[in-house]
Amino acid sequence: MRQMLIDTDILSRFLRGDTRVVAAVSRYVSVHQTLHMSIISQYEILSGLYHKDAQQQLNRFLAFLPTVTVLPLTSAAIEKSAQCYAQTRKLGTPVDDMDLLIAGIALANDMGVCTHNMAHFSKIPSLYLEDWASE
Repeated sequence: MRQMLIDTDILSRFLRGDTRVVAAVSRYVSVHQTLHMSIISQYEILSGLYHKDAQQQLNRFLAFLPTVTVLPLTSAAIEKSAQCYAQTRKLGTPVDDMDLLIAGIALANDMGVCTHNMAHFSKIPSLYLEDWASE
């Protein structure tokens, strides 16, 4: 099983208890001993929970964070993100910055991205994708 960076939408489904995603995460963790998420997804989830003032969900997420590996935004990831930006713009299929940063983190760490947002991420050449919400 390939190492995967878990996108925000899959993390949200996992945290809400989506049975397909929970089962896929369990399989993944049994092989890799940790779940991998990006600092960008951490930001997206936290900002959404703070905006909704969802204190109970926020507390659960904060308790969940120490159990996963959060990958940082590094210079190598920024370089990969910038390359993806240029590629998608030249192809006429631009991708939003948050998704580009997540893709760059994955590519810099030689990982695929697990997302349900295939429409956006599939525009990025050479990025391996899986959708655990559709399995």
